[in-house]
Amino acid sequence: MFHTQLEWLNTLKPNFKVLPLKDRLLCGVGALLGLAISSLISWYVLGDFNAWYIAPMGASSVLLFAVPASPLAQPWNMVVGNIIAGVIGVTCAMFISNQTEAFSIAVATAIFLMMTTDSLHPPSGAVAITAVLGGDSIHQLGYNFIFYPVLLNSVLLLAVAIIFNRLLGKQYPQVAQVNTRSKDPTPTQKVTIQPQDIQEVLEQQTQLLDISEYDLQKIILQAQEKASARVVTQFLCEDIMSKDVMSLQENDNIHHALDQFKKVNLMSLPVINVQQELVGTLALYDVVEWFKRAADPRASWEHMVKQIMNRKVVTVQPQQDIQDLVPYFVERSFNYIPVVEQHRLVGIISRADMIAALQQQINSLKSLKN
Repeated sequence: MFHTQLEWLNTLKPNFKVLPLKDRLLCGVGALLGLAISSLISWYVLGDFNAWYIAPMGASSVLLFAVPASPLAQPWNMVVGNIIAGVIGVTCAMFISNQTEAFSIAVATAIFLMMTTDSLHPPSGAVAITAVLGGDSIHQLGYNFIFYPVLLNSVLLLAVAIIFNRLLGKQYPQVAQVNTRSKDPTPTQKVTIQPQDIQEVLEQQTQLLDISEYDLQKIILQAQEKASARVVTQFLCEDIMSKDVMSLQENDNIHHALDQFKKVNLMSLPVINVQQELVGTLALYDVVEWFKRAADPRASWEHMVKQIMNRKVVTVQPQQDIQDLVPYFVERSFNYIPVVEQHRLVGIISRADMIAALQQQINSLKSLKN
């Protein structure tokens, strides 16, 4: 009997990922900092006003710090949703004497308008109720309630959330689409699942899903890549990399670097230091830009490779699977990726290397089918 009850209770639980302890603690710390900082600033701005912070911000902090990837947690949703709820709530409080009717109509109308403007934010429902049931101090504000404390609280909490999530390496607000270069599907999407496919399926849904098309698309493509990887023979980076690597020294003269580009007919080269450690890359584009600003007195100090190179370099390990490289060559049009071991440059994998390896995998797959 007890076991049956437990099984029934499990059916009520959401199919939701439980984050590791560290991530759960960071979500709590983010909410703590966000609410503390924004409330202190609100108190400083509004002084002794006893409604300087409103309870719905606690609900907003759950979204902003625990699930920042949710469409409901985006800045547009929080700011516009709270403004709409504030306007409707104050209006209902002014013109409907029965409080039960007032806050019920306010929440219902706010939900409709938020869904119409694509700004659905669940805590905004509590903003509408607060405007009705907040007491004399709230009612005396009238429509000023929308600007303070609602808009003030929202903007401050949102600013802390953006900074905190960025410090943790999370993309917030969310990027709108995978392909930032054009409106066309990315090369991977053209031969697999396209955004239009996902959009058509979602349009047939009768309920909202708390996940963006962009995130759903990424999850599907990554799962598809893993499924494909199980079918073919695996290559490691060390299997296909070129070990005889043409590179530049960080202290090389820029004119010398240009001569190297002429010799090898490449668009970019890795840059190493005296310890053979990879410290950056120099693209021919960077050299061209240097020549264009050479007449500028402010750029006269630039004469070495290290002064104009790009220090942010995507690298891979020798034992890494080549499937990890596909997004860089396909989606971001990389020409090559350096292979690094203990910070030392040990090889290079070019786009041609990847094409040859993938062709071999296709041939292997054909052989298995035959």
